[in-house]
Amino acid sequence: MSVNYAEYVAGLVAKGHAAQKIAEGFSQEKVDQLTAAVAYALTQPDVALKFGEMLVEESGMGIPADKQAKMFGKVKGSYYQMKGQKSVGLVEVDEKMGMEKYAKPMGVIGAIIPVTNGEATPVVKSLMALKTRNSIILAPHPKARNTNWAVTEMIRSVLKKFDAPEDLVQAVGPDFVSIETSGELMKQVDFILATGGTPMVRQAYSSGNPAIGVGTGNVVTIVDGTTDMDDVAALIVRSKTFDNATSCSTENNIIVFEECYDAFVEAMAKKGAVLFKDGSEEKAKLLKAIWPESPANHDLNRHIVAQPAAKIAEMAGIEVPEGTKMLMAEENAGFGNEFPFTGEKLSPVAGVRKAKDFDDAVEKMMSILDYQGKGHSCGIHTTIDERVTKLGELVPVCKVCVNAPQSLTNSGSWTSGFPMSMTLGCGTWGHNSISHNATWKDLLNFTYVSRPIPSYQPKDEDLFDEEIRNAFK
Repeated sequence: MSVNYAEYVAGLVAKGHAAQKIAEGFSQEKVDQLTAAVAYALTQPDVALKFGEMLVEESGMGIPADKQAKMFGKVKGSYYQMKGQKSVGLVEVDEKMGMEKYAKPMGVIGAIIPVTNGEATPVVKSLMALKTRNSIILAPHPKARNTNWAVTEMIRSVLKKFDAPEDLVQAVGPDFVSIETSGELMKQVDFILATGGTPMVRQAYSSGNPAIGVGTGNVVTIVDGTTDMDDVAALIVRSKTFDNATSCSTENNIIVFEECYDAFVEAMAKKGAVLFKDGSEEKAKLLKAIWPESPANHDLNRHIVAQPAAKIAEMAGIEVPEGTKMLMAEENAGFGNEFPFTGEKLSPVAGVRKAKDFDDAVEKMMSILDYQGKGHSCGIHTTIDERVTKLGELVPVCKVCVNAPQSLTNSGSWTSGFPMSMTLGCGTWGHNSISHNATWKDLLNFTYVSRPIPSYQPKDEDLFDEEIRNAFK
């Protein structure tokens, strides 16, 4: 039976518009009640674990306990950020300038959900929509269709319990999940909140509707030897192995000063990370396991995505010590397509290279980002503030993490100031419209009201410095 995707999506959008019209009349108190109820219900330990287990079984990716932790962190964190914040009606008054700012909803949001974070993303995006009196339609990856449906059904049950229209949160039905449905959804909604691969995000931007999307992650971290190496290793391995590296926010490339390289390798080994040297047979085998068609192309082998390091090693025909958690491959010869470990790997595998000094490390970081990952994030383990400042000034990324586990920091955490988010803006470097982590504030329209005020027009002698005025005499 052929599917009329346009007609199916039009039905979802119509129901979303009807529910959203009701939500436009909600008070701030009602909005806050709904967001609190959804956040609380979906982060009960048994519920969060159930959805984590369901997604691992359905997708074959990740670790249930880590997905449960992700639900706790991202859902509670997103709710914490919006709790008590104004999102209805008059939200800001500037008496000096005679301005008032009124928050209004956008309408129906189309949300593209990635398989890698298919447990928490639908909840976080639903909270964002509810806080802003929008409705939302969740379009999952095919390998997360059943989990997405189950999560959506639970959110809808919470809405019903609190006398709100269930259609404020809808999902594409499991039988209708497809590229065609997602494409049609992006054409028909009022706004698109897209999280996923670069081709999908570009499709969102070219849909004809306003959109927020994210860029490709290929995070690079510098280790300069000025911090405790055992601590550095613990942070990197913790980040790189969390949920088997389902996040694109992990340390994909690590640049280590030559003077501390051996100490780094030794510390990483103690934490379960195995290094394969340049030119080794093991590195060649690992490369073929990750990119089977290299050098013709560098499409990732989907069977290695978010799999345990030991399993990837076995697939590659490499023997590794028992307890191996992470694989590392030296990539010192160059950058780009001919040196694929330079790119994103979506697995507990990292490229490692040496640097003579800080300037050399920054130059190598820039070369890696030129190949892949520009705009997303970078990091450094250091005690030297000037080096942090230099990264902030020079590197074309939106987030710099200092002495922290990347994947557990750059998307927001309880120990960093980054906003909790499942959609990380990468600026124009990553072909994105925003440079910050997307939050509920990005799903609002604003009306500005101006009242007359006394003129504040300055005289030229007050506005322009004498040096400038004299230059034109």
